[in-house]
Amino acid sequence: MDVRQKAGYDERGKRGQRVPIAKVHRISAAAPNDVSGIDALITSGRIDPNGIVAILGKTEGNGNVNDFTRGYATLALTLMLEKHLGARAKDVCLVMSGGTEGAMAPHWTVFERLEGAGAGPALAIGRTHTRELRPEQIGRLAQVDQVADGVRAAMADAGIEDPAGVHFVQVKCPLLTAQRISDAQSRGESVATHDTLKSMGLSRGASALGVAVALGEIRRDALGDAAIGVDAGLWSARASASAGIELMNHEIVVFGMSARWSGPLGIDHAVMRDAIDIEPVRSAFHRLGFTAAGQLAPSERQRLVAVLAKAEASHDGLLRGHRHTMLDDSDISSTRHARAFVAGALAGLVGHAEIYVSGGAEHQGPDGGGPVALIVTRAT
Repeated sequence: MDVRQKAGYDERGKRGQRVPIAKVHRISAAAPNDVSGIDALITSGRIDPNGIVAILGKTEGNGNVNDFTRGYATLALTLMLEKHLGARAKDVCLVMSGGTEGAMAPHWTVFERLEGAGAGPALAIGRTHTRELRPEQIGRLAQVDQVADGVRAAMADAGIEDPAGVHFVQVKCPLLTAQRISDAQSRGESVATHDTLKSMGLSRGASALGVAVALGEIRRDALGDAAIGVDAGLWSARASASAGIELMNHEIVVFGMSARWSGPLGIDHAVMRDAIDIEPVRSAFHRLGFTAAGQLAPSERQRLVAVLAKAEASHDGLLRGHRHTMLDDSDISSTRHARAFVAGALAGLVGHAEIYVSGGAEHQGPDGGGPVALIVTRAT
């Protein structure tokens, strides 16, 4: 039995049959509203706007509640997409992650779904938009359940039946503001927290637990509201959640491998146990056919399409026995320190800093660590 049969190959990859093919484009950005690179690729025919599934962006804001760059980037992308797609632009998942501290390079990653011939397995991509949450549901089990349902819908969109085929789930989730808290209170409802910054972590945490439930990593009956953002022993190895003020629903993108897809791209994932644990990432590269023992050589670097990662300051204030001060800085959020630190560690491995590192990894990997996904052009 070959790998296609093991993965449920359904004959659609036979010669002459049309199957989905994923394309991924990493494009530098000069500013949060600089969508010219994407627009140029569409105009030149290198990107088919009708095939765009999602766009992930790293923008140079502070990544906190008041980070305007996420909304600014979302607006710029929406206007550009509307020029090419009209009303269908709203179907594209836009996941903006603020904060490019250190040397992390602002950029876009455009995910495209086309059709062609060939046989899998190959990179598969699925997406969904959930309905809007009410403010009182943020950071609670209602959010866990909504995200779990959304992940299942995105898996179905990708044609991935077995959760083991999923390597990364990117969720954009909402947060609380003073106005949203007031809205809940006006209806006699309570909210999970009155601290708007803390609400980002609770939303990310509930979203990550929703991913874990959908993928079978955690049982739903093991969860309660009190565990969200508190029990660090509950985590997903494949969840990445980013909170923002620019939405009240969830935009969910699932990445995995499927025998129903074709094309040259593949994906694998690893879990960093702490902020400098790059060896699991190196092992993922080796599983994908890379041979470098140190930093990727230019020839292999060209095969690396995207790196998607989470970052978190360990809550015991230690990194391998030594004290860190990320949690004690009253001027700069610990998520900003962690993004810069993990981006540097990963950049040293891959040889460039145009990587997507999202801060705040509540229930996304073990405390102080986080999941990492690698999308590559596979060796022929």
